Amino acid sequence: MFGIIASWKKIPRTVIFLGLVSCFNDLSSEMIYPIVPIFLTSVLHASVPILGLIEGIAEATAAVGKFVFGSYSDYLQKRKPFVVAGYSFGAASKLLIGLAATWHFVLFARFIDRLGKGLRTSARDSILLENTESRNKGFIFGFHRAFDSLGAVLGPLVALFFIAVMHDNLRLVFIIAFVPSVVAVLLLYFFVKEQKRHNVVKKFRLQSLRWSMINSKLKLFILISFLFSAGNSSDAFLLLRAKYLGLSVALVIIVYVLYNLMQTVFATPLGKLADRIGAKHVFSLGLVIFAVVYFFFGLTQTSFWLWLLFPIYGIYIAATDGVSKAYIGEFISHDISGTFYGFYYFITAIGTFLASFIGGLLWQMINPSATFYFGSIMAFAAFLIFTMFPKKLPSTMQSKH
Repeated sequence: MFGIIASWKKIPRTVIFLGLVSCFNDLSSEMIYPIVPIFLTSVLHASVPILGLIEGIAEATAAVGKFVFGSYSDYLQKRKPFVVAGYSFGAASKLLIGLAATWHFVLFARFIDRLGKGLRTSARDSILLENTESRNKGFIFGFHRAFDSLGAVLGPLVALFFIAVMHDNLRLVFIIAFVPSVVAVLLLYFFVKEQKRHNVVKKFRLQSLRWSMINSKLKLFILISFLFSAGNSSDAFLLLRAKYLGLSVALVIIVYVLYNLMQTVFATPLGKLADRIGAKHVFSLGLVIFAVVYFFFGLTQTSFWLWLLFPIYGIYIAATDGVSKAYIGEFISHDISGTFYGFYYFITAIGTFLASFIGGLLWQMINPSATFYFGSIMAFAAFLIFTMFPKKLPSTMQSKH
């Protein structure tokens, strides 16, 4: 505990403001995220496979964007313009969803939102990485994840208030969510600074990403991350599962808040633990938690167990999200970090697209439980490969930190 408090005093100003930006942006995004699947299926009468298709396309868009724009930010050696543009796109998408009359327009709005995520994510992570040291990567990324999750805790609660006040008018909630996203953009524009760079890449090419040049441990991590993501369908299925098991819209939002609250509480300590015992061990723990929780999401037939499963699921996020970025950061240098983070997001999002599409089909053609059993099996397979593979692998590209 005292170690964490001491570390907080050394957090760079840029990291703190990036945390606040993520907090306000996630407050906005999470005001609408738990009600989008309900809005689609109940108000716009879209089918569950359509929901899976929308989420799959949205995440695929983000993935391609993270890779392309991350690489381009390496080429320019400028990060902030991509981050500002990305958060601005995300803000605009909130208004678009509020105006949607059919699921096609929601698809367009989600496309705009995820394009914004593609623009900003790799560049933002590069800014975070350049503000780390060799011994605090897990802590810095965990700290940022905690702020991100704090917004995700507050967002649904704010949404719940406005849903009650506006008598379940979901469209107005989407429009109100535009406000905190604008605050995030303003904070970013005026207070976040990036370091000046002198070694600018002269040509825009991805030669550093040749598979033969990547550290073997990083190769393994990318492969098992793809395997895991191929069963990690959109969280929209979890929310829809909660609704199908009998929770009201308000209770779905509250249980989702518990999930995000656990992320907020555990992200920084687990990041600190990753610095101490190794990111691989903490990430592996996250895979096990996911496999167990998804198995019980499929098994349970009553809403009672959701109040336990959603909070535990939040610990999985805390053990994998920031930790995965810290682990990758051990094998790459600052000047090519946008490319590598973007490549990682691209690979995992291909898996997520497959997971969401397959998850929707399993839900419709077999039953909802099949979606979660499939995810559990894929996560456990990724855990076995990651932990049983030889600990010492030959390195083909060493870290440049």
